[in-house]
Order: sequence, then C-alpha cells, then structure tokens
Amino acid sequence: MKQSQSLATKLAFLSASFMVTSAYAIQSALPQIKSALNVSQPQVEYLVTAPSFAVMFFVVLSPLLQDWFNISDKHIIMAGITIVGIAGLIPSFVSNYMVILISRLFLGAGYGLYNSQAISLISVWYQGHERTSMQGWRSAFEQIGNACTLTISSLLLIYAGWHAAFLVYGLAFAVMAFFAWRVPNDAHSNTTTSDNQQATETISPITNEPVTKISPLVIAILAFVLLIKMDFIGMEDRFPGLAVAINGKTFTGTGTYLSLMLIGATLGGACYGILQKHLGYVGTIYIGLILLAIANFLFGFGGNSFPIIAAGILLVGFPMQVLTPLIFNILPFMAPMRLQTKVTSFVLIGFNFGAFFSPTADAWFNHLLSQPLSGLGLAAPFRIYGVMMLIIAGLLFMGKHLYELKRMDNTVEKKQPATVTYIPSNRFK
Repeated sequence: MKQSQSLATKLAFLSASFMVTSAYAIQSALPQIKSALNVSQPQVEYLVTAPSFAVMFFVVLSPLLQDWFNISDKHIIMAGITIVGIAGLIPSFVSNYMVILISRLFLGAGYGLYNSQAISLISVWYQGHERTSMQGWRSAFEQIGNACTLTISSLLLIYAGWHAAFLVYGLAFAVMAFFAWRVPNDAHSNTTTSDNQQATETISPITNEPVTKISPLVIAILAFVLLIKMDFIGMEDRFPGLAVAINGKTFTGTGTYLSLMLIGATLGGACYGILQKHLGYVGTIYIGLILLAIANFLFGFGGNSFPIIAAGILLVGFPMQVLTPLIFNILPFMAPMRLQTKVTSFVLIGFNFGAFFSPTADAWFNHLLSQPLSGLGLAAPFRIYGVMMLIIAGLLFMGKHLYELKRMDNTVEKKQPATVTYIPSNRFK
C-alpha cells in the first residue's frame, strides 16, 4: 500500500480519467467537418455520440475479457488508453466519413475497456477518507481533461484546420506512459482475491460487518444515475437553443458558458472529499440534490431572462460532480471487493444510457407538459427534474428516519431483560 501514497503515484491513478471525456473535444470542429465531408447535421453529431454507444457494450465486455484472459486492472487500463490514442488519431489522416465514424466507435470501445477499472482500482488501493478524496479528484480530473482537450482541439482547429483538431488524442500516449510508470502492478486472479479477502474486504458502515454480497440498493443507485445523467446532458444540449431563442440567432456565447460550467464541475469534484468528511454520506447527498434542484428550477422557470437561465447552467456542474464521486465511493459498501469492477461497470452503463436516452426522455416531458420542442419550451423538462430531486431528498430523509427508529427498537429489545411470570402460591393449595 505504501507504493500508492506518493503524490506522483496518486496523479498517475487520476491520469487514467483524464481522457475519459475527450470524445467531446472535437465539438468546436463539427461545422468544419460537416462542410468538408458534405454530411448532414445528424451525421456529424453522430461523430460525438457514437463513442457513448460503444462504451455501453465494452463496459460489460471489459471484466469478462479480464476473467477470460486473466488480465490485471493495470494492463486493461493501459490497453484501453492505447486504443483511445490510436482510434482518436485516425481522423487526422483520413477524409472519409465512414472511416471516421468507425474510428469513433473504436474510441468508445477504448473508453469502455478501462473506465470502470480506473474507478474501482482506486477503491482497491485506497481506504477511508483518502479513498473518498481520490474519488472526488478522479471526478475532477474528468472535467479537467474535458476542458483541456476541448481547448487544445479548438486551438489546433484555428491554426491548422479540422484534421489537426484530432491530434489532441495524442495526449493519450503520454497518459498511458505516465500511468504505466507510476501505478503499482496488481494481480487479477480469483486465488489472490480469496486469500486476501478478509484483509481487503470493505466493512459496511451500517452493519459493521464485511460486505459479502451485492446489495439490492444497487438497482436504486442505477435508477438514480440514469436520472441525474439525463438531467445533466439534457440541460447541456438544450442550453444553446434556449440561449439563441432569448438572445437572437446571432448569439455565439454558449461555448463560454459551457466552459465555465466545466470549471464549476471541477470544483464540485475537488470539494467532494471535504463535504463528505464534514457532512457524511447522507449530508453530502442532501447538498447535491438541493443544489441540483435549484439549478433545474433556475433553468426551467427562468423564462426569457437569460441571466437566470445562465445561472442554472453554471450551477448544474457543481452538484453533478459532487454526486458522481459519492456514488462510486459508496459502491464498495454495496458489493464485495472481488465484484467491484462488475458493479462499477453496471453503474457506468447507467450513466451512458442516461446520456443516450436523454433526448427521448426530455421530449416525453415536453409532451407531458404540452410544451413545444422549440423556443422557451426547451426549458420545460427541467421543472420536472427539479421536483424529482426534491422528492428523492424527501424519500431519503424518511427512509433514514425510519431506519434509525427500527434500529433503536431492535437495540431496546436486545437490552430488555427477560420477563419472569409470577405464579401465586395458592394455585397449588
């Protein structure tokens, strides 16, 4: 465990998440790509969304491949980052739409191959508050990577054209080399896990016993991540159209606001460890849900006031990146350590499917509220999302209260002395 304590090694663990969100790095180049390849708007947008589609499949395949070929977490992460680098660079040298689309699918395969391992590996090597902080910083590194790759790609686009924008994926090789150099080797075998299970197994903070099976609460966590991801992606997708509807077609400042939102998201990930330390898991969830509800209400009820709408988009990243590391940090309490990668993969599928399903869900909410899919009607679904966040907070409060009452009753019953029945002596006369 001492190998994992140095700052350089911690940065190496975190660096694996730096490229995870780099699929969005080419967004600024989409107009030039559309014009150069002579494709439609949906076709060019598929170049951004196709990686998420592939991630869902390879998140499931990744642990299976590890079991079949007995590959360690470290080496599967290195393989995934290498695929990201190779597949990401291919569009720099070709001008065929189908080849670029296929390369983007392989890019998503690379993400899916190592995303869950990058998360679960932290749970294996770090414990307690240190693990909490590392999960928060891991979430922050995703946003830092998103902002850095987007900025570098935009600069390459300006100075060298749309082909050069894809050169940003060359950073993956630097990340892979740093990760391979500093991260300790780990074994991926059932024998090692069984022999050391008692030493490495997580103790549940509720039962104070080792976690030996997958908790049913994993299903509730999956539903929750679906909801918050649909909310977050939907707000990102609809902000540009709403901004244009309010400010006019000549408005071009949406990119600036989305970049500032990423800074807020980075701060959320960085602050998660402090919040969890002082407020606990439940208190941190309350903070995340309430701030997310406020962001949704600002966005959903802002009307034609752009400052209020902008406040909503600027705020939403912070609670999202407080809740995301919290979810991954409580997974060790939901399943035994040997199943962490599988459970993490399951939750990651929820995140990716939430992003994929977001447009459909938002369209349903518009229909439910009888609001148009244009103009100010684009903000309508987020009123529902805001109410949902408050309902979840209320249900959590009630569930926690009922659990504490039940636990208190059980404690009283255990401490209560056995009753002695008094039998009058005259009964035997």
